[in-house]
Amino acid sequence: MPGKSGKKLFVGPRFRRIRQQLGLSQTQIAEGLGISPSYINLIERNQRPVTAQILLRLAETYDLDLRDLATADEDRFFAELNEIFSDPLFRQIDLPKQELRDLAELCPGVTHALQRLYAAYTEARRGETLVAAQMADREGSQFDANPIERVRDLIEANRNYFPELETAAENLRDELNVPTEGLFTALATRLREKHSIVTRVMPVDVMRETLRRFDRHRRQLLISELVDSSGRSFQLALQIGFVECGAAIDAIVSRAGPLDDTARRLYRITLANYFAAAAMMPYQPFHSAAEALSYDVHVLAQRFNAGFEQVCHRLTTLQRPNARGVPFFLLRVDNAGNVSKRFSSGTFPFSKFGGTCPLWNVHSTFDMPDRLLSQVIELPDGTRYFSIAQTVRRPVAPYPQPQPRFAIGLGCEIRHAAKLVYATGMDLEKIEGTPIGVNCRLCERENCSQRAEPPITRTLILDETTRRVSSFAFSNAREL
Repeated sequence: MPGKSGKKLFVGPRFRRIRQQLGLSQTQIAEGLGISPSYINLIERNQRPVTAQILLRLAETYDLDLRDLATADEDRFFAELNEIFSDPLFRQIDLPKQELRDLAELCPGVTHALQRLYAAYTEARRGETLVAAQMADREGSQFDANPIERVRDLIEANRNYFPELETAAENLRDELNVPTEGLFTALATRLREKHSIVTRVMPVDVMRETLRRFDRHRRQLLISELVDSSGRSFQLALQIGFVECGAAIDAIVSRAGPLDDTARRLYRITLANYFAAAAMMPYQPFHSAAEALSYDVHVLAQRFNAGFEQVCHRLTTLQRPNARGVPFFLLRVDNAGNVSKRFSSGTFPFSKFGGTCPLWNVHSTFDMPDRLLSQVIELPDGTRYFSIAQTVRRPVAPYPQPQPRFAIGLGCEIRHAAKLVYATGMDLEKIEGTPIGVNCRLCERENCSQRAEPPITRTLILDETTRRVSSFAFSNAREL
């Protein structure tokens, strides 16, 4: 920030992203800050610096944390660039870390383009897709090498917060005007009376492996008996999202720019799921309850008739100006360590091209089903986080099919942990954090007994006469 040093602060790209995340035009944010739209335009084009007064006014008017304003997106972009340029492909390039930070701060669009290009490269290298052939067949079209990662990027770009869907969900609950225990019946009635869609809970021998199916011709929403009560309400809210919020969802999708058909469909489904969760757990009462209960996930689940995973996921979306929650990140893994879900409204550097650290106790939950574990974790750069983890029950599978097993990890930066009931009685400043890495291929910690592979930034050392705690020994010098 400009101040005693007199340093001018040019933060055009960051300022523009914040304005877009707030859903405001240049004219609207200018009115809120008491300056002219032309000055906002100059700021966003880095032709005028941002003064300390404007930053403070921005934080006060829109309930922004200036620490997040200064680092959140840039830290995430820097982590992505650092992961990409740690690949041996670039070992001959001596690229200073500061240049990566400058690129992340000043050119976020370039960072995103490099990430997509590297994703396509890794897909092709692993033989998972014939990138060259597909690009040749799609002359003049857009190509998304991995639609799942593309949609995850879009969610992150919006900080996992979509105000249009929040408003629509709140309006729905106001119109229904029913307590939580009456939500399923009210949603079913609305589908029937307003959209001529009948809800039917069907036996598993009819639905087989399908949990939900909408029969367009018969106007029936079929839900398997294997889905629990919270899941049934969610599926009804999801269907209402598709039929009543289609225009809002399409508008959000259109803002994402060109998408291939797979990514577009996945994004629409993701947004409809967002609406469903917001309908089950409306923003204002859910945020108020979360704050009052010190983010006790189990009590919140009971109060809103929702599952553990549903509540954790909903907690990552509490980014409304003037009513923000703790900026959580969420991870879902199976007992083989595969990541099937990740969301963040904070700054946790998820790996886009690998798994997670086995020292993070989200993996230990499979040995202690139904027990909630807490942990302070510390990354190699010294950043500390507080996390909780627990296994979750998904819809059961008929015998003899294997029962699905997943674990949810939910965490936040250590500076927010005092607001959580799970940190009660802990001296968060003094407690020793478990040293973890983003993943083995990027972690440079030595003597880790859980290491699955050496870091790609170091030279592997092979010694027939020595066996260390870690299966891999490596030099301290970075490969260039």
